[in-house]
Amino acid sequence: MSADGESVDEAGWDVEPEDEIASVVEALGHQQKRWREGAGLSAAELGEAIGYGEDQVRKVERGARIPRPEYLDAADRVLGANGFISAMKEEMAKARYPKKVRELAKLEGRAVEIAAYGNHNLHGLLQTGEYARALFGTRQPAYSPDQVERGLAARMARQAIFERSPVPDMTFVQEEVTLRRPIGGRMILRAQLERLLELAQLPNVTIQVMPTDCEEHAGIEGGRIQLLKFGDGTAVGRSEGEFHGRPVSDPKQLRILELRYGMIRAQALTPRESLAFIERVRGET
Repeated sequence: MSADGESVDEAGWDVEPEDEIASVVEALGHQQKRWREGAGLSAAELGEAIGYGEDQVRKVERGARIPRPEYLDAADRVLGANGFISAMKEEMAKARYPKKVRELAKLEGRAVEIAAYGNHNLHGLLQTGEYARALFGTRQPAYSPDQVERGLAARMARQAIFERSPVPDMTFVQEEVTLRRPIGGRMILRAQLERLLELAQLPNVTIQVMPTDCEEHAGIEGGRIQLLKFGDGTAVGRSEGEFHGRPVSDPKQLRILELRYGMIRAQALTPRESLAFIERVRGET
């Protein structure tokens, strides 16, 4: 979720589209306008029929607002669009996600390998919805309820990667503290640990634990690491402690991250030991 937040109107019902998805939103607006005019309704009459103001209807038709699913369903029903307007719900939902999340989801969608080390929180692809919601709730200054919902929806949508075909190879190294911190309470943490155990059974997923009492730790000063490799041989990586935290694709810079991540994996518990460790922590929770 973008720390910058997004433009949300006072009612929290829609957001302003960003440039790269504006054409999709405009196409929806043009389609709605054609259906409305074909039905012989003014913007005010359509708004009254679906429970929204005339100004909101006109903003959607200008491509200046991204409508929520309930708006699309209501407009489709009133205009007799036979599902053509409702069919845009998935695209509009994606458009509502923060730009940084959309960019990350695109990269993950292309990746054939994903590698990540987490030192404060569990990686977003591993999180349950309840854990993610609780995590968003800890942010200060606080996110608005609408920002939380959009961030949560975006994070959960990214997890469709586990059903992708072909599936990417994914490795995760998590600090012990991320398995023990009871974000959201003990019940949410326990369900989260059970989710980790489920994911660890997938043939393309490897989860390792870096125990707190490990004396040697190659990532102690580097912060989180994420590496994504693509089918064409290219890759992109990011680390909080290297290259000012910005994404890098230069082979020399990637090599630094790859070496560090490889050392972290070697110092962490093995996958089998990690599975037993997670099961033990779950039993203690």
